[in-house]
Amino acid sequence: MVEFKPKNFNELFDLSGKTAIVTGGANGIGKATALRLAQAGADVVIADLKLEDANKAVSEIESFGVKGLAVECNILKDEDLVALVEKTVDTFGTVNILISNAGGGGGGRENPFHITIDEFRRDYELNVFSAWRLCQLCVPYMKHSGYGSIVVTTSMSSINKSPNMSGYASSKAAVNHMVANLAHDFGPEVRINAVGPGATQTDALRSVLTPEIEQKMLSHTPIKRLGEADDIAGAMLYFAAPVSEWVSGQIIFVNGGGVQTLD
Repeated sequence: MVEFKPKNFNELFDLSGKTAIVTGGANGIGKATALRLAQAGADVVIADLKLEDANKAVSEIESFGVKGLAVECNILKDEDLVALVEKTVDTFGTVNILISNAGGGGGGRENPFHITIDEFRRDYELNVFSAWRLCQLCVPYMKHSGYGSIVVTTSMSSINKSPNMSGYASSKAAVNHMVANLAHDFGPEVRINAVGPGATQTDALRSVLTPEIEQKMLSHTPIKRLGEADDIAGAMLYFAAPVSEWVSGQIIFVNGGGVQTLD
């Protein structure tokens, strides 16, 4: 029988010497995740459409004694994705962690008789194609380095059923199945998982949230509050860190134990 020797607790979450890319990392869930990774010792590249906000996030990251880099990036442009990975490798030598968090779509506004096929396609380009392409670009470096963890942001909509969500929700469901399959392609050196936020208090949710909607959401939520960005970041850190070294192809829904929808 092999004797069990538990790792030191701090080692389970130690990301010292690792380099992480966080897309959509300048605000919200992405920024909270970037800060958690920096606290764990990782150098962090913030990729975002808003370069000014990305630079501000880098200043906060570097307050933890690690290095940061801001890169302007539109995930719909392949040349931007290629440049992002090239700049990361040129600056830090490799990439070990990818948080493919940037995405979007028309969820809640996708009446199938009013939207166009291009709008439907855009959901997949934002949420599926960009994540798949970043994986393709990053995994060779991860394998060469001997450490790789990819975390993709999915959504509760990937398993919920609601009106006016067909494009966004189906694209996030595709993310879940893509992650489960890519785990077989990327192992053993590289793990890939996904985190599905429930209703989280970001600027996007606040723009549509009313007291009535919040009350309805909480009526179906055992933990009687909406999520905070740092709640989601904790799950991201778990997947990124050595503590989850035997976990791949999985989805964690961080949702207070319930279901929150806008309808």
